[in-house]
Amino acid sequence: MRPPQKDTTTTMAVFSEATKRFLLAAKHAEIHALNQLASNCKLVTSVKDMIHQLQRERGISNVYLASKGERFGQQREDQIADSNFAEQTLRSQLKSLYLSGDESAANMRLLVSITMALQGLDNLSSLRDQVAEKALTSLESTQAYCRLVTGLLSVIFEAADVASDPDITRLLVALFNFLQGKELAGQERAWGAIGFAETHFNKSLCDRLEQLQQDQQHSFDIFTAFADPQTLQQWEDICQSDAQADLTRLRTMIKQLADGSPIDGQISEVWYDIATTRIDAMQSIDEALTAKLISLASELVSRADAELKNHHQRVKTLEQQPNPTGTPLTMLFDPQMPGLRGSEMSGPDTISNAENLSAHRSFYDLLCDQTEHIKNMSVALEEARQAITDQKCIDRAKLLIMQQWQLTEDQAYRRLQKTAMDQNCRLIDVAERVVKATSGSR
Repeated sequence: MRPPQKDTTTTMAVFSEATKRFLLAAKHAEIHALNQLASNCKLVTSVKDMIHQLQRERGISNVYLASKGERFGQQREDQIADSNFAEQTLRSQLKSLYLSGDESAANMRLLVSITMALQGLDNLSSLRDQVAEKALTSLESTQAYCRLVTGLLSVIFEAADVASDPDITRLLVALFNFLQGKELAGQERAWGAIGFAETHFNKSLCDRLEQLQQDQQHSFDIFTAFADPQTLQQWEDICQSDAQADLTRLRTMIKQLADGSPIDGQISEVWYDIATTRIDAMQSIDEALTAKLISLASELVSRADAELKNHHQRVKTLEQQPNPTGTPLTMLFDPQMPGLRGSEMSGPDTISNAENLSAHRSFYDLLCDQTEHIKNMSVALEEARQAITDQKCIDRAKLLIMQQWQLTEDQAYRRLQKTAMDQNCRLIDVAERVVKATSGSR
């Protein structure tokens, strides 16, 4: 006697327990990545606050040293207190975000950049002691603070590089380049303060200040390419402000002093105040961008949580529904999936027939939707990361030029810039040729 036939009309949905669990695990992994991204965005907020305070401290310290301690003594003490508060906030946040659980969850490169920045902050008190004792020149103090700020900027750069969402990446790229431009503005303030406090300028210092202005513009150009319209309007308001007009007039004055003509040292405070007003105005853009980062990261996590709940509900519903007769449409019969290499593309009739294989394809649709989501996000992410890729290539070219010609980093960068100007092409084009030529010669 033959065994009774199985009633296919009551067969449950055709997907295994393992397939279901991997589908949900993929969404869990996305949520984990978004939570980590949200943590990185919170870190960026504290890092940019620390950078802002150190930039102020650097400028004040320059005037203090250049005037041999006669000016900005009390301002320096007050600023150190503000910097210490920002540092305590940053360290507390770093501990809660990255050292309170599984340290392996964060990205390795980001953690290394954090470690380097912290090592610099660990020795900040020593730098301050030497400034207080006037054991450093203004130039030496400036260089030390610049290295510390550069280390903190690297944290933001790595946060942008490891970001897994294109919209977040665009915001981080805009923020990094804006902060880079702001740092160059801070360095212009520092160099200008040195010249005024020492009561004279020279051609070398004037050339350096002009180069800093050009480098600022380059960073701000990248920022404007990635910023949203509201933030761009804030930047336009700063560019049209009285502080910008006053700074432009002082820049013109400095160019006229390139012959070393003496100037009243008290103008250093005027220069510092005007440059600081402009830089402080920039902080409104810092805050706007970081607020958008935090808000968007939170929104992405909430959206992903809702999608996970929806996935659970849809899978549960599918498990309880009977499977229709016929062959279910899976990747085995989907004409959109890669098949026999070299075979002709499926025509409309073939696709129609394939779709008719099953009236019950909801689980496969769920899989395809998730795959398409990842694909679209990857394409957008690649576009958003282009500025980061370009910066890495430029850094690589600088290093190669430094090694080949025994130049400093600044000299190597100037050589790249000059070549780009002489050949009327982009800086990245020159950098790519340098990297390619060096790689080909090995």
